[in-house]
Amino acid sequence: MTAQLPTPPADLSGLEIDADAPFSPEQRIWLAGYLAGARSSAASAPAATPADGHPPVHVLYGSETGNAEMVAFDLAEMLTKAGAPAGEPVELDQVDADALAGMERVVIVCSTYGDGEMPDNAEPFKDLLEGSAAPSLESTTFAVCALGDESYEDFCAAGRFIDTRLAELGATRALDRVDCDIQWEEQAEPWQAAVVEYFAGAAAAEPQPASAAAEKKSTWDRKNPFAAVLAQNVRLSGPGSDKEIRHYELALADSGISYTAGDALAVVPCNDPLLVEALLEHLGHDGEHAVGDRPLREVLTHAHEIVTPSKDLVAALAERAADSTLRAALAEDRSGYLWGRDVLELLRTAGTRFEVEEFLELLRPLQHRAYSISSSPLVSPDHIALTVASVRYRCGDREIGGVCSTHLADRLAVGDTTGVFLQPNKHFGPPGDDATDMIMIGPGTGVAPFRGFLQERRARGASGRNWLLFGDRHREHDFLYENELTGWADDGLLTHLDLAFSRDQADKVYVQTRMREHGDRLYAWLQEGAHLYVCGDADRMARDVDEALHEVIATHGGLDADGASAYVADLKREKRYVRDVY
Repeated sequence: MTAQLPTPPADLSGLEIDADAPFSPEQRIWLAGYLAGARSSAASAPAATPADGHPPVHVLYGSETGNAEMVAFDLAEMLTKAGAPAGEPVELDQVDADALAGMERVVIVCSTYGDGEMPDNAEPFKDLLEGSAAPSLESTTFAVCALGDESYEDFCAAGRFIDTRLAELGATRALDRVDCDIQWEEQAEPWQAAVVEYFAGAAAAEPQPASAAAEKKSTWDRKNPFAAVLAQNVRLSGPGSDKEIRHYELALADSGISYTAGDALAVVPCNDPLLVEALLEHLGHDGEHAVGDRPLREVLTHAHEIVTPSKDLVAALAERAADSTLRAALAEDRSGYLWGRDVLELLRTAGTRFEVEEFLELLRPLQHRAYSISSSPLVSPDHIALTVASVRYRCGDREIGGVCSTHLADRLAVGDTTGVFLQPNKHFGPPGDDATDMIMIGPGTGVAPFRGFLQERRARGASGRNWLLFGDRHREHDFLYENELTGWADDGLLTHLDLAFSRDQADKVYVQTRMREHGDRLYAWLQEGAHLYVCGDADRMARDVDEALHEVIATHGGLDADGASAYVADLKREKRYVRDVY
Protein backbone atom coordinates (compact mmCIF):
# COMPACT_ATOMS: atom_id res chain seq x y z
CA MET A 1 0.00 0.00 0.00
CA THR A 2 1.40 3.38 -0.97
CA ALA A 3 1.36 6.50 1.16
CA GLN A 4 -1.28 9.18 0.84
CA LEU A 5 -0.08 12.41 -0.73
CA PRO A 6 0.75 14.95 1.99
CA THR A 7 -0.49 18.50 2.17
CA PRO A 8 2.51 20.63 1.18
CA PRO A 9 3.60 23.30 3.69
CA ALA A 10 3.18 27.00 2.98
CA ASP A 11 6.95 27.47 2.57
CA LEU A 12 8.03 25.31 -0.38
CA SER A 13 11.51 26.76 -0.79
CA GLY A 14 13.40 23.95 0.90
CA LEU A 15 10.95 21.08 0.47
CA GLU A 16 12.24 17.99 -1.33
CA ILE A 17 10.71 14.57 -1.98
CA ASP A 18 12.01 12.02 0.54
CA ALA A 19 13.70 9.27 -1.44
CA ASP A 20 12.57 6.71 1.18
CA ALA A 21 8.92 7.79 1.26
CA PRO A 22 6.66 4.98 -0.05
CA PHE A 23 5.11 6.94 -2.92
CA SER A 24 4.18 5.18 -6.13
CA PRO A 25 5.86 6.38 -9.37
CA GLU A 26 2.65 8.16 -10.34
CA GLN A 27 2.49 9.95 -6.98
CA ARG A 28 6.14 10.98 -7.21
CA ILE A 29 5.55 12.48 -10.67
CA TRP A 30 2.46 14.32 -9.45
CA LEU A 31 4.21 15.65 -6.36
CA ALA A 32 7.30 16.75 -8.30
CA GLY A 33 5.10 18.60 -10.74
CA TYR A 34 3.05 20.16 -7.95
CA LEU A 35 6.11 21.44 -6.14
CA ALA A 36 7.69 22.77 -9.35
CA GLY A 37 4.47 24.60 -10.22
CA ALA A 38 4.05 25.97 -6.71
CA ARG A 39 7.60 27.24 -6.62
CA SER A 40 7.14 28.80 -10.04
CA SER A 41 4.00 30.56 -8.87
CA ALA A 42 5.82 31.85 -5.82
CA ALA A 43 8.67 33.11 -7.97
CA SER A 44 6.41 34.87 -10.44
CA ALA A 45 3.98 36.40 -7.96
CA PRO A 46 4.23 40.18 -7.64
CA ALA A 47 6.46 41.23 -4.75
CA ALA A 48 4.96 43.13 -1.86
CA THR A 49 5.05 46.92 -2.04
CA PRO A 50 7.96 48.28 0.03
CA ALA A 51 7.27 50.30 3.16
CA ASP A 52 8.09 53.56 1.38
CA GLY A 53 4.99 53.10 -0.79
CA HIS A 54 6.77 52.78 -4.12
CA PRO A 55 5.87 49.64 -6.09
CA PRO A 56 8.74 47.18 -6.56
CA VAL A 57 10.73 46.93 -9.76
CA HIS A 58 10.38 43.46 -11.27
CA VAL A 59 13.51 42.37 -13.17
CA LEU A 60 12.74 39.56 -15.62
CA TYR A 61 15.07 37.82 -18.05
CA GLY A 62 15.29 35.36 -20.91
CA SER A 63 18.77 33.95 -21.39
CA GLU A 64 20.35 31.23 -23.52
CA THR A 65 24.02 31.39 -22.53
CA GLY A 66 23.90 33.45 -19.34
CA ASN A 67 24.74 36.97 -20.56
CA ALA A 68 21.19 38.32 -20.23
CA GLU A 69 20.92 36.67 -16.84
CA MET A 70 24.11 38.41 -15.71
CA VAL A 71 22.85 41.80 -16.89
CA ALA A 72 19.57 41.20 -15.04
CA PHE A 73 21.20 40.17 -11.75
CA ASP A 74 23.61 43.10 -11.81
CA LEU A 75 20.74 45.50 -12.56
CA ALA A 76 18.60 44.13 -9.74
CA GLU A 77 21.41 44.68 -7.28
CA MET A 78 22.03 48.20 -8.56
CA LEU A 79 18.33 49.07 -8.22
CA THR A 80 18.15 47.70 -4.69
CA LYS A 81 21.25 49.61 -3.60
CA ALA A 82 19.79 52.80 -5.06
CA GLY A 83 16.59 52.44 -3.04
CA ALA A 84 14.27 50.69 -5.50
CA PRO A 85 14.09 47.10 -4.18
CA ALA A 86 14.00 44.65 -7.04
CA GLY A 87 14.43 41.26 -5.39
CA GLU A 88 15.96 38.37 -7.29
CA PRO A 89 15.40 38.41 -11.07
CA VAL A 90 12.87 35.93 -12.41
CA GLU A 91 13.01 33.92 -15.63
CA LEU A 92 10.35 34.93 -18.14
CA ASP A 93 8.85 31.43 -18.31
CA GLN A 94 7.91 31.71 -14.62
CA VAL A 95 5.64 34.71 -15.22
CA ASP A 96 1.96 34.06 -15.89
CA ALA A 97 -0.77 36.48 -16.99
CA ASP A 98 -1.94 37.33 -13.45
CA ALA A 99 1.58 38.00 -12.22
CA LEU A 100 2.37 40.21 -15.21
CA ALA A 101 -0.86 42.16 -14.81
CA GLY A 102 0.09 42.96 -11.22
CA MET A 103 3.52 44.34 -12.04
CA GLU A 104 3.54 48.14 -12.17
CA ARG A 105 7.25 48.55 -12.89
CA VAL A 106 8.98 45.96 -15.09
CA VAL A 107 12.46 45.71 -16.55
CA ILE A 108 13.20 42.89 -19.01
CA VAL A 109 16.56 41.68 -20.31
CA CYS A 110 16.24 39.18 -23.15
CA SER A 111 18.74 37.64 -25.53
CA THR A 112 18.16 36.33 -29.04
CA TYR A 113 19.83 33.16 -30.23
CA GLY A 114 20.33 32.01 -33.80
CA ASP A 115 18.48 34.05 -36.39
CA GLY A 116 15.71 35.67 -34.38
CA GLU A 117 14.86 32.86 -31.93
CA MET A 118 13.59 33.33 -28.39
CA PRO A 119 15.59 31.68 -25.59
CA ASP A 120 13.83 28.55 -24.37
CA ASN A 121 13.08 30.19 -21.02
CA ALA A 122 11.36 33.09 -22.81
CA GLU A 123 9.23 31.11 -25.29
CA PRO A 124 6.21 30.69 -22.95
CA PHE A 125 6.30 34.43 -22.25
CA LYS A 126 6.18 35.10 -25.99
CA ASP A 127 3.17 32.77 -26.24
CA LEU A 128 1.52 34.65 -23.36
CA LEU A 129 2.02 38.03 -25.02
CA GLU A 130 0.70 36.74 -28.34
CA GLY A 131 -2.28 34.82 -26.97
CA SER A 132 -5.80 35.77 -26.01
CA ALA A 133 -4.87 35.59 -22.31
CA ALA A 134 -2.48 38.53 -22.60
CA PRO A 135 -3.47 41.04 -19.91
CA SER A 136 -4.02 44.76 -20.26
CA LEU A 137 -0.90 46.54 -19.04
CA GLU A 138 -2.13 50.13 -18.84
CA SER A 139 -0.78 50.43 -15.27
CA THR A 140 2.67 49.09 -16.20
CA THR A 141 5.83 51.06 -16.90
CA PHE A 142 8.64 49.08 -18.52
CA ALA A 143 12.10 49.06 -20.06
CA VAL A 144 13.74 46.43 -22.26
CA CYS A 145 17.36 45.51 -22.92
CA ALA A 146 17.85 43.23 -25.94
CA LEU A 147 21.00 41.16 -26.45
CA GLY A 148 21.96 39.64 -29.78
CA ASP A 149 24.55 39.24 -32.52
CA GLU A 150 24.56 41.90 -35.22
CA SER A 151 25.90 39.45 -37.80
CA TYR A 152 22.43 37.86 -37.93
CA GLU A 153 19.73 39.36 -40.11
CA ASP A 154 17.14 39.40 -37.31
CA PHE A 155 19.32 41.18 -34.77
CA CYS A 156 17.82 41.32 -31.25
CA ALA A 157 14.47 40.07 -32.55
CA ALA A 158 13.38 38.58 -29.21
CA GLY A 159 13.88 41.80 -27.28
CA ARG A 160 12.34 43.88 -30.05
CA PHE A 161 9.22 41.69 -30.01
CA ILE A 162 8.80 41.98 -26.24
CA ASP A 163 9.32 45.75 -26.32
CA THR A 164 6.76 46.22 -29.09
CA ARG A 165 4.17 43.86 -27.64
CA LEU A 166 4.26 45.35 -24.14
CA ALA A 167 3.52 48.76 -25.64
CA GLU A 168 0.68 47.29 -27.72
CA LEU A 169 -0.84 45.89 -24.51
CA GLY A 170 -0.96 49.41 -23.07
CA ALA A 171 2.26 49.55 -21.05
CA THR A 172 4.24 52.80 -20.92
CA ARG A 173 7.82 52.71 -22.14
CA ALA A 174 10.07 54.30 -19.50
CA LEU A 175 13.18 54.23 -21.69
CA ASP A 176 13.92 53.43 -25.30
CA ARG A 177 14.96 49.83 -25.82
CA VAL A 178 18.70 49.26 -26.11
CA ASP A 179 20.00 46.65 -28.58
CA CYS A 180 23.33 45.12 -27.55
CA ASP A 181 25.77 43.32 -29.80
CA ILE A 182 28.05 40.50 -28.59
CA GLN A 183 30.19 42.99 -26.69
CA TRP A 184 27.07 43.85 -24.75
CA GLU A 185 28.72 45.79 -21.93
CA GLU A 186 29.21 48.87 -24.11
CA GLN A 187 25.46 49.32 -24.58
CA ALA A 188 24.09 47.55 -21.50
CA GLU A 189 26.01 49.43 -18.82
CA PRO A 190 24.76 52.93 -19.78
CA TRP A 191 21.24 51.48 -20.07
CA GLN A 192 21.51 49.97 -16.58
CA ALA A 193 22.53 53.36 -15.20
CA ALA A 194 19.59 55.03 -16.96
CA VAL A 195 17.15 52.44 -15.57
CA VAL A 196 18.40 53.06 -12.03
CA GLU A 197 18.14 56.82 -12.55
CA TYR A 198 14.55 56.47 -13.80
CA PHE A 199 13.15 54.00 -11.26
CA ALA A 200 15.20 55.00 -8.20
CA GLY A 201 15.89 58.64 -8.93
CA ALA A 202 19.50 58.05 -7.98
CA ALA A 203 22.85 57.49 -9.61
CA ALA A 204 23.71 53.84 -10.19
CA ALA A 205 26.24 52.21 -7.89
CA GLU A 206 28.48 49.35 -8.92
CA PRO A 207 27.03 45.94 -8.00
CA GLN A 208 28.80 44.18 -5.15
CA PRO A 209 30.34 40.71 -5.45
CA ALA A 210 27.58 39.26 -3.28
CA SER A 211 25.10 38.96 -6.16
CA ALA A 212 24.36 35.59 -7.72
CA ALA A 213 25.54 36.84 -11.10
CA ALA A 214 28.72 38.35 -9.71
CA GLU A 215 29.59 35.10 -7.99
CA LYS A 216 29.66 33.46 -11.40
CA LYS A 217 32.10 36.00 -12.77
CA SER A 218 35.69 34.94 -13.06
CA THR A 219 38.95 36.83 -12.97
CA TRP A 220 39.18 35.84 -16.61
CA ASP A 221 36.79 37.33 -19.16
CA ARG A 222 36.64 38.64 -22.71
CA LYS A 223 38.77 41.64 -21.86
CA ASN A 224 41.22 39.58 -19.80
CA PRO A 225 41.32 35.96 -21.09
CA PHE A 226 43.46 33.26 -19.52
CA ALA A 227 46.36 31.97 -21.65
CA ALA A 228 45.54 28.25 -21.71
CA VAL A 229 48.03 25.74 -23.11
CA LEU A 230 46.77 23.51 -25.91
CA ALA A 231 47.51 20.07 -24.50
CA GLN A 232 45.88 17.85 -27.12
CA ASN A 233 44.63 18.06 -30.72
CA VAL A 234 43.21 14.82 -32.14
CA ARG A 235 41.17 14.37 -35.29
CA LEU A 236 38.01 12.37 -34.53
CA SER A 237 36.46 12.11 -38.00
CA GLY A 238 37.84 9.46 -40.33
CA PRO A 239 39.83 10.04 -43.54
CA GLY A 240 36.77 9.42 -45.71
CA SER A 241 34.60 11.98 -43.92
CA ASP A 242 33.65 15.22 -45.62
CA LYS A 243 33.93 16.85 -42.19
CA GLU A 244 36.92 17.62 -40.01
CA ILE A 245 36.00 17.16 -36.35
CA ARG A 246 38.71 17.54 -33.73
CA HIS A 247 39.03 16.88 -30.00
CA TYR A 248 41.01 19.50 -28.12
CA GLU A 249 42.15 19.66 -24.53
CA LEU A 250 43.20 22.94 -22.93
CA ALA A 251 45.13 23.01 -19.67
CA LEU A 252 43.72 25.23 -16.92
CA ALA A 253 46.97 25.26 -14.90
CA ASP A 254 46.71 27.72 -11.98
CA SER A 255 43.93 29.79 -13.59
CA GLY A 256 41.41 29.08 -10.84
CA ILE A 257 38.81 28.34 -13.55
CA SER A 258 36.20 25.98 -12.12
CA TYR A 259 33.68 24.58 -14.58
CA THR A 260 30.67 22.28 -14.51
CA ALA A 261 29.40 19.81 -17.07
CA GLY A 262 27.25 21.76 -19.53
CA ASP A 263 29.25 25.00 -19.41
CA ALA A 264 30.90 26.51 -22.49
CA LEU A 265 34.46 27.67 -22.99
CA ALA A 266 35.05 30.87 -24.97
CA VAL A 267 38.17 30.87 -27.13
CA VAL A 268 39.73 34.13 -28.30
CA PRO A 269 41.13 33.57 -31.81
CA CYS A 270 43.45 35.44 -34.12
CA ASN A 271 42.91 35.87 -37.85
CA ASP A 272 44.58 33.87 -40.59
CA PRO A 273 47.91 35.62 -41.39
CA LEU A 274 47.51 34.80 -45.11
CA LEU A 275 44.19 36.63 -45.18
CA VAL A 276 45.72 39.55 -43.29
CA GLU A 277 48.47 39.87 -45.90
CA ALA A 278 45.95 39.68 -48.75
CA LEU A 279 43.91 42.48 -47.16
CA LEU A 280 47.02 44.61 -46.70
CA GLU A 281 47.87 44.15 -50.36
CA HIS A 282 44.36 45.15 -51.42
CA LEU A 283 44.40 48.20 -49.15
CA GLY A 284 47.78 49.18 -50.55
CA HIS A 285 49.33 49.61 -47.11
CA ASP A 286 52.35 48.17 -45.42
CA GLY A 287 51.64 46.08 -42.35
CA GLU A 288 53.76 48.44 -40.26
CA HIS A 289 51.43 51.37 -40.94
CA ALA A 290 50.66 52.81 -37.50
CA VAL A 291 47.11 52.67 -36.19
CA GLY A 292 47.33 54.46 -32.87
CA ASP A 293 50.19 52.74 -31.10
CA ARG A 294 49.88 49.44 -32.99
CA PRO A 295 50.96 48.28 -36.47
CA LEU A 296 48.13 47.72 -38.96
CA ARG A 297 49.12 44.07 -39.37
CA GLU A 298 48.65 43.47 -35.64
CA VAL A 299 45.32 45.30 -35.61
CA LEU A 300 43.98 43.20 -38.50
CA THR A 301 45.27 40.02 -36.87
CA HIS A 302 43.91 40.52 -33.36
CA ALA A 303 41.32 43.30 -33.23
CA HIS A 304 38.81 43.01 -36.09
CA GLU A 305 36.56 40.50 -37.86
CA ILE A 306 37.97 40.26 -41.39
CA VAL A 307 36.07 37.23 -42.69
CA THR A 308 32.35 37.95 -42.20
CA PRO A 309 31.38 41.38 -43.56
CA SER A 310 29.77 43.71 -41.04
CA LYS A 311 26.46 45.41 -41.71
CA ASP A 312 28.24 48.77 -41.79
CA LEU A 313 30.71 47.58 -44.43
CA VAL A 314 27.95 46.05 -46.54
CA ALA A 315 25.94 49.28 -46.33
CA ALA A 316 28.96 51.35 -47.37
CA LEU A 317 29.64 49.07 -50.34
CA ALA A 318 25.98 49.11 -51.37
CA GLU A 319 26.25 52.89 -51.70
CA ARG A 320 29.72 53.28 -53.15
CA ALA A 321 30.63 50.14 -55.08
CA ALA A 322 31.71 50.79 -58.67
CA ASP A 323 30.13 47.46 -59.66
CA SER A 324 26.42 48.05 -60.31
CA THR A 325 25.70 44.32 -60.15
CA LEU A 326 27.06 44.23 -56.62
CA ARG A 327 25.02 47.26 -55.59
CA ALA A 328 21.86 45.62 -56.92
CA ALA A 329 22.64 42.27 -55.28
CA LEU A 330 23.24 43.88 -51.90
CA ALA A 331 20.00 45.82 -52.21
CA GLU A 332 17.81 42.95 -53.44
CA ASP A 333 19.26 39.75 -51.96
CA ARG A 334 21.82 40.74 -49.38
CA SER A 335 21.91 37.52 -47.35
CA GLY A 336 21.88 35.33 -50.46
CA TYR A 337 24.67 37.23 -52.15
CA LEU A 338 26.86 37.28 -49.03
CA TRP A 339 26.68 33.50 -48.58
CA GLY A 340 30.19 32.11 -49.01
CA ARG A 341 31.77 35.52 -49.65
CA ASP A 342 34.19 37.18 -47.26
CA VAL A 343 35.35 40.77 -46.75
CA LEU A 344 38.20 40.53 -49.26
CA GLU A 345 35.96 39.09 -51.96
CA LEU A 346 33.47 41.95 -51.51
CA LEU A 347 36.21 44.57 -51.65
CA ARG A 348 37.65 43.07 -54.82
CA THR A 349 34.23 42.79 -56.48
CA ALA A 350 33.25 46.31 -55.48
CA GLY A 351 36.41 47.86 -56.82
CA THR A 352 36.30 50.20 -53.85
CA ARG A 353 39.22 51.24 -51.66
CA PHE A 354 38.96 52.80 -48.25
CA GLU A 355 41.37 54.79 -46.18
CA VAL A 356 42.69 52.58 -43.38
CA GLU A 357 40.96 54.37 -40.51
CA GLU A 358 37.61 54.41 -42.32
CA PHE A 359 37.93 50.74 -43.25
CA LEU A 360 38.67 49.71 -39.68
CA GLU A 361 35.66 51.66 -38.41
CA LEU A 362 33.46 49.62 -40.76
CA LEU A 363 34.63 46.30 -39.27
CA ARG A 364 33.29 44.59 -36.18
CA PRO A 365 35.58 43.79 -33.25
CA LEU A 366 37.06 40.31 -33.38
CA GLN A 367 34.78 38.11 -31.27
CA HIS A 368 35.45 35.09 -29.13
CA ARG A 369 33.75 31.81 -30.04
CA ALA A 370 32.07 29.67 -27.38
CA TYR A 371 32.12 25.87 -27.53
CA SER A 372 30.26 23.36 -25.36
CA ILE A 373 32.65 21.66 -22.97
CA SER A 374 32.93 17.92 -23.61
CA SER A 375 34.38 16.84 -20.27
CA SER A 376 33.41 16.71 -16.59
CA PRO A 377 35.45 18.38 -13.85
CA LEU A 378 35.01 15.21 -11.79
CA VAL A 379 37.12 13.39 -14.38
CA SER A 380 39.20 16.24 -15.79
CA PRO A 381 39.44 19.07 -13.24
CA ASP A 382 42.55 20.69 -14.70
CA HIS A 383 41.81 20.26 -18.43
CA ILE A 384 38.80 21.28 -20.50
CA ALA A 385 37.89 19.23 -23.58
CA LEU A 386 36.23 20.70 -26.68
CA THR A 387 34.77 18.98 -29.75
CA VAL A 388 35.02 21.35 -32.72
CA ALA A 389 34.19 21.10 -36.43
CA SER A 390 36.78 22.87 -38.57
CA VAL A 391 34.91 25.17 -40.96
CA ARG A 392 36.46 25.35 -44.43
CA TYR A 393 35.03 26.55 -47.75
CA ARG A 394 36.19 28.05 -51.02
CA CYS A 395 35.65 31.61 -52.15
CA GLY A 396 36.74 31.94 -55.76
CA ASP A 397 40.33 30.71 -55.92
CA ARG A 398 40.88 31.01 -52.17
CA GLU A 399 40.21 28.69 -49.25
CA ILE A 400 38.46 30.38 -46.33
CA GLY A 401 38.46 28.99 -42.83
CA GLY A 402 36.25 29.54 -39.82
CA VAL A 403 38.11 32.10 -37.74
CA CYS A 404 38.30 30.17 -34.47
CA SER A 405 37.99 26.58 -35.68
CA THR A 406 41.02 26.96 -37.96
CA HIS A 407 42.81 29.02 -35.31
CA LEU A 408 42.65 25.88 -33.17
CA ALA A 409 43.28 23.41 -35.99
CA ASP A 410 45.95 25.20 -38.03
CA ARG A 411 47.54 28.02 -36.12
CA LEU A 412 48.11 26.44 -32.71
CA ALA A 413 50.61 23.66 -32.02
CA VAL A 414 50.41 21.51 -28.93
CA GLY A 415 52.15 23.56 -26.25
CA ASP A 416 51.03 26.91 -27.66
CA THR A 417 48.66 29.14 -25.69
CA THR A 418 45.36 30.75 -26.60
CA GLY A 419 43.08 33.09 -24.67
CA VAL A 420 40.05 31.47 -23.02
CA PHE A 421 37.40 32.25 -20.42
CA LEU A 422 34.46 30.34 -19.00
CA GLN A 423 30.83 30.89 -19.99
CA PRO A 424 28.72 29.18 -17.30
CA ASN A 425 25.37 27.69 -18.30
CA LYS A 426 23.43 26.83 -15.17
CA HIS A 427 20.40 25.71 -17.18
CA PHE A 428 22.18 23.00 -19.15
CA GLY A 429 23.65 20.26 -16.98
CA PRO A 430 22.91 16.72 -15.82
CA PRO A 431 20.04 16.40 -13.33
CA GLY A 432 20.87 17.35 -9.78
CA ASP A 433 19.06 14.21 -8.60
CA ASP A 434 21.24 11.23 -9.55
CA ALA A 435 18.16 8.98 -9.67
CA THR A 436 16.58 11.05 -12.48
CA ASP A 437 16.63 9.54 -15.97
CA MET A 438 18.34 11.48 -18.76
CA ILE A 439 17.61 11.54 -22.51
CA MET A 440 20.28 13.19 -24.67
CA ILE A 441 19.89 14.07 -28.35
CA GLY A 442 23.14 15.27 -29.88
CA PRO A 443 24.07 14.48 -33.48
CA GLY A 444 27.49 15.50 -34.81
CA THR A 445 29.38 17.86 -32.52
CA GLY A 446 26.16 18.13 -30.51
CA VAL A 447 27.42 15.06 -28.64
CA ALA A 448 30.06 17.24 -26.94
CA PRO A 449 28.30 18.16 -23.67
CA PHE A 450 26.81 14.69 -23.34
CA ARG A 451 30.27 13.16 -23.17
CA GLY A 452 30.76 15.41 -20.13
CA PHE A 453 27.33 14.50 -18.74
CA LEU A 454 28.10 10.79 -18.95
CA GLN A 455 31.52 11.21 -17.38
CA GLU A 456 29.81 13.09 -14.56
CA ARG A 457 27.11 10.47 -14.03
CA ARG A 458 29.68 7.69 -13.86
CA ALA A 459 31.89 9.60 -11.42
CA ARG A 460 28.89 10.35 -9.18
CA GLY A 461 27.61 6.78 -9.31
CA ALA A 462 24.24 8.07 -10.52
CA SER A 463 21.50 5.44 -10.57
CA GLY A 464 19.31 7.18 -13.17
CA ARG A 465 19.08 5.68 -16.65
CA ASN A 466 20.91 7.34 -19.56
CA TRP A 467 19.77 7.30 -23.19
CA LEU A 468 21.77 8.88 -26.01
CA LEU A 469 20.59 9.45 -29.58
CA PHE A 470 23.57 10.24 -31.79
CA GLY A 471 23.93 10.48 -35.55
CA ASP A 472 25.91 11.83 -38.46
CA ARG A 473 26.46 10.86 -42.10
CA HIS A 474 28.53 7.64 -42.14
CA ARG A 475 29.26 5.29 -39.26
CA GLU A 476 32.66 4.33 -40.65
CA HIS A 477 33.98 7.91 -40.69
CA ASP A 478 31.68 10.05 -38.52
CA PHE A 479 31.08 8.05 -35.33
CA LEU A 480 32.61 10.52 -32.87
CA TYR A 481 33.94 8.99 -29.64
CA GLU A 482 32.88 5.56 -30.92
CA ASN A 483 34.96 3.51 -28.49
CA GLU A 484 33.81 5.50 -25.48
CA LEU A 485 30.13 5.47 -26.42
CA THR A 486 29.95 1.79 -27.35
CA GLY A 487 31.96 0.93 -24.23
CA TRP A 488 29.48 2.85 -22.07
CA ALA A 489 26.62 1.03 -23.79
CA ASP A 490 28.30 -2.33 -23.15
CA ASP A 491 28.91 -1.70 -19.46
CA GLY A 492 25.46 -0.26 -18.81
CA LEU A 493 26.24 3.42 -18.22
CA LEU A 494 24.21 3.99 -21.39
CA THR A 495 20.92 2.17 -21.00
CA HIS A 496 20.22 2.87 -24.66
CA LEU A 497 22.48 4.09 -27.48
CA ASP A 498 20.43 4.76 -30.62
CA LEU A 499 22.39 5.65 -33.74
CA ALA A 500 21.27 7.39 -36.93
CA PHE A 501 23.80 7.53 -39.77
CA SER A 502 21.89 9.25 -42.54
CA ARG A 503 23.91 8.20 -45.59
CA ASP A 504 24.51 4.51 -44.81
CA GLN A 505 21.27 3.38 -46.48
CA ALA A 506 19.00 4.45 -49.31
CA ASP A 507 16.51 6.18 -47.02
CA LYS A 508 18.03 8.87 -44.83
CA VAL A 509 17.78 8.25 -41.11
CA TYR A 510 18.11 11.03 -38.53
CA VAL A 511 17.87 11.25 -34.75
CA GLN A 512 14.26 12.38 -35.08
CA THR A 513 13.60 9.15 -37.01
CA ARG A 514 14.80 7.17 -34.00
CA MET A 515 12.67 9.33 -31.71
CA ARG A 516 9.55 8.36 -33.64
CA GLU A 517 10.59 4.68 -33.81
CA HIS A 518 11.01 4.59 -30.03
CA GLY A 519 8.17 6.99 -29.29
CA ASP A 520 6.56 4.70 -26.74
CA ARG A 521 9.79 4.52 -24.76
CA LEU A 522 10.41 8.26 -25.09
CA TYR A 523 6.96 9.15 -23.80
CA ALA A 524 7.20 6.60 -20.98
CA TRP A 525 10.53 8.03 -19.81
CA LEU A 526 9.09 11.56 -19.83
CA GLN A 527 6.06 10.39 -17.88
CA GLU A 528 8.44 8.89 -15.33
CA GLY A 529 10.22 12.22 -14.84
CA ALA A 530 13.15 12.03 -17.28
CA HIS A 531 15.01 15.17 -18.36
CA LEU A 532 15.41 15.70 -22.12
CA TYR A 533 18.45 17.52 -23.53
CA VAL A 534 19.14 18.62 -27.11
CA CYS A 535 22.42 20.00 -28.42
CA GLY A 536 23.51 20.94 -31.93
CA ASP A 537 22.31 22.78 -35.01
CA ALA A 538 19.51 25.25 -34.32
CA ASP A 539 18.35 25.84 -37.89
CA ARG A 540 17.35 22.29 -38.84
CA MET A 541 18.08 19.61 -36.27
CA ALA A 542 16.63 21.35 -33.22
CA ARG A 543 13.47 22.31 -35.11
CA ASP A 544 13.04 18.78 -36.48
CA VAL A 545 13.62 17.23 -33.06
CA ASP A 546 11.08 19.59 -31.49
CA GLU A 547 8.52 18.67 -34.15
CA ALA A 548 9.16 14.96 -33.57
CA LEU A 549 8.81 15.46 -29.81
CA HIS A 550 5.40 17.07 -30.25
CA GLU A 551 4.31 14.19 -32.52
CA VAL A 552 5.51 11.53 -30.09
CA ILE A 553 3.70 13.15 -27.17
CA ALA A 554 0.50 13.60 -29.16
CA THR A 555 0.56 10.01 -30.45
CA HIS A 556 1.53 8.18 -27.28
CA GLY A 557 -0.17 10.55 -24.87
CA GLY A 558 -3.46 10.58 -26.76
CA LEU A 559 -3.36 14.37 -27.07
CA ASP A 560 -4.30 16.81 -29.79
CA ALA A 561 -1.82 19.39 -31.09
CA ASP A 562 -2.72 21.95 -28.42
CA GLY A 563 -2.42 19.35 -25.68
CA ALA A 564 1.00 18.25 -26.93
CA SER A 565 2.15 21.88 -27.06
CA ALA A 566 0.99 22.41 -23.48
CA TYR A 567 2.84 19.25 -22.39
CA VAL A 568 6.08 20.46 -24.03
CA ALA A 569 5.62 23.92 -22.51
CA ASP A 570 5.34 22.32 -19.07
CA LEU A 571 8.55 20.35 -19.69
CA LYS A 572 10.35 23.58 -20.55
CA ARG A 573 8.91 25.42 -17.56
CA GLU A 574 10.03 22.60 -15.26
CA LYS A 575 13.51 22.68 -16.87
CA ARG A 576 13.04 19.09 -18.05
CA TYR A 577 13.40 19.96 -21.75
CA VAL A 578 16.46 22.12 -22.25
CA ARG A 579 18.54 22.87 -25.31
CA ASP A 580 22.01 24.14 -26.15
CA VAL A 581 21.69 24.96 -29.83
CA TYR A 582 23.68 27.15 -32.18
